[in-house]
Amino acid sequence: MRSTTSDAPPPTFSQIRPGVSLSRFSQLTIDNVISGIPRLPHKQSTVDPIPTTVLKQVDDILAPFIVELFNRSLSEGHFPDAFKEAFITRKVKEAELDATDVSSYRPISNLPVLSKLLERLVVRQLMEYLSSADLLPSLQSGFRPGHSTETAILRALSDILQAVDRGDSAALILLDLSAAFDKVDHPILL
Repeated sequence: MRSTTSDAPPPTFSQIRPGVSLSRFSQLTIDNVISGIPRLPHKQSTVDPIPTTVLKQVDDILAPFIVELFNRSLSEGHFPDAFKEAFITRKVKEAELDATDVSSYRPISNLPVLSKLLERLVVRQLMEYLSSADLLPSLQSGFRPGHSTETAILRALSDILQAVDRGDSAALILLDLSAAFDKVDHPILL
């Protein structure tokens, strides 16, 4: 893949609209944390100091401390090491694969619930910025509210039908790469 695209032009990037910037994350509030906790999954990691169900029951008591921790993390640009500790389990990729073969498994990292909460609060701010700056591609359906595989399929179908209605030829090529992230040119991605 790299050899066939080696002479391709470098990637281009959208310009940021004037007056829209993200130089730092906004301070989180107790309300941000309290509204985010009920949305957390009920599962938890073995590295969690408090079961998720208990956290949800005492969120109003713990929220001020969590907010302080999260705001320090954001202002200092440091993600706490304890939030990076994961409990790893293995899961067979597909039922028909040989369970005795190590390559038949994929690792599942179960991170602490507080790291998931911080991640969700940061993602909310990033998505607000990307939307307000018009930096999200209009055709991106993944990881966007109101978009899904159905909206992507409808757009592709609409484009094909419009081409056929105009008398143009239309073709659809679908490509599914196994281990797609491993196929990415990491220097370009970085």
